[in-house]
Amino acid sequence: MEIRIAGIVPESVVDGPGIRFVVFVQGCPHGCPGCHNPDTHDFMGGELRRISSLIRQIENRPMITGLTISGGEPFCQAGACGELAREAKALGKDVVVYSGYIFEELKEMAERNRDVRTLLTLADILIDGPYLQEQRDLNLPFRGSANQRIIKNPGCFLSHRVEKHAI
Repeated sequence: MEIRIAGIVPESVVDGPGIRFVVFVQGCPHGCPGCHNPDTHDFMGGELRRISSLIRQIENRPMITGLTISGGEPFCQAGACGELAREAKALGKDVVVYSGYIFEELKEMAERNRDVRTLLTLADILIDGPYLQEQRDLNLPFRGSANQRIIKNPGCFLSHRVEKHAI
């Protein structure tokens, strides 16, 4: 399977916990003013890459603790992103997915689209919401604006399961 990407960052410490392999997907409908990845908006831009080649790059970096799928908008390529996430999890990596959609929108989309549901289920962390320039806050971990949320195990909310965690 192929995925249209804008680029990768093979080792990042700012796109989620630990050392991340980051894939920036190509194509985004949101057009957030102040977006730090405006080159990812064109759905026909970037390049097609085989998911297997991206997975090999992760395998060849033993220090990588997880995969981050950012964008662009990952849910516009939910099938390919889901396959990438599935393969990364098979390697024991955790998965962070960024989206300009809010979780409530994604939840509705997941009711109609199996690929969206699968990607949400495979994500260990979802960082949701559009970038809002007026709420910019560079002190927030892994986010650019205060409206964006860090949602752990978003797939649990699709099935109405609740996971308890000691704090």
